[in-house]
Amino acid sequence: MSEFLAEVIGTMILIIFGGGVVAGVVLKDSKAEGSGWIVITIAWGLAVTMAVYAVGSFSGAHINPAVTLGLASVGEFPWAKVPLYILAQMIGAIIGAGIVFLNYLPHWKITKDQGAKLGVFATGPAVRSPFSNLVSEIIGTAVLVMGLLFIGANDFTDGLNPLIVGALIIAIGMSLGGTTGYAINPARDLGPRIAHALLPIPGKGSSDWSYAWVPVVGPIFGGIYGAVFYKALFTSDYSLLFWGLSIVMAVILIGAANAELKKGHTVANDIEETLVDDK
Repeated sequence: MSEFLAEVIGTMILIIFGGGVVAGVVLKDSKAEGSGWIVITIAWGLAVTMAVYAVGSFSGAHINPAVTLGLASVGEFPWAKVPLYILAQMIGAIIGAGIVFLNYLPHWKITKDQGAKLGVFATGPAVRSPFSNLVSEIIGTAVLVMGLLFIGANDFTDGLNPLIVGALIIAIGMSLGGTTGYAINPARDLGPRIAHALLPIPGKGSSDWSYAWVPVVGPIFGGIYGAVFYKALFTSDYSLLFWGLSIVMAVILIGAANAELKKGHTVANDIEETLVDDK
């Protein structure tokens, strides 16, 4: 099997299981309806595990442009292969989303919630605040890539690595995913979002393109920063890329915190004014 086909199949498997569990939880009259966040996070972890088992020996099972770019940025993957891998991941994600759509055919029409339908395909924030949402995606993806490098630095019994990687995904979902749905993968979000826009889903509503940049930009930046951060701290490779990205990261974090504090101040003022008016 070629590396290109392996990445297509691996990402397709990821979305079939990952998008499939979301569909089962949120679509009307599914037997899994309402089973909740824990079910979703566990299934996404198992989705990654199955994808790695399927194609890891052929392509390394990146199944994520953020991982591909992160590894390339620290010399762990050749830049010449990056475009091919990312193209394969996008194709696999779109195909996987199409299969999820077909599996749940009767449920789209009876599900009236347009947000739930979009949620099967793409992530969305619990609280819409793009700057803060971007920070969440950066942190989650940085932890993902650092975690993969941590795992790679250890020796495990043959065949155990995919399970450890799956556990990493579950941990990220349970601990950091509640803010944005933890895309941590541009292909995982953008590919199915494109499928949502193209597929004839009854009453589907908007694909929310105004938010779509967050789960693309955040994971790309986070994936690269996670890789260079790992190299800096664990191998003392303090490259110019590390220092440059660290400055950008600091600006993003300070900007997001400042924006949220201003919002909080505005809300407090509104409450105070309301209390005064009531008196």
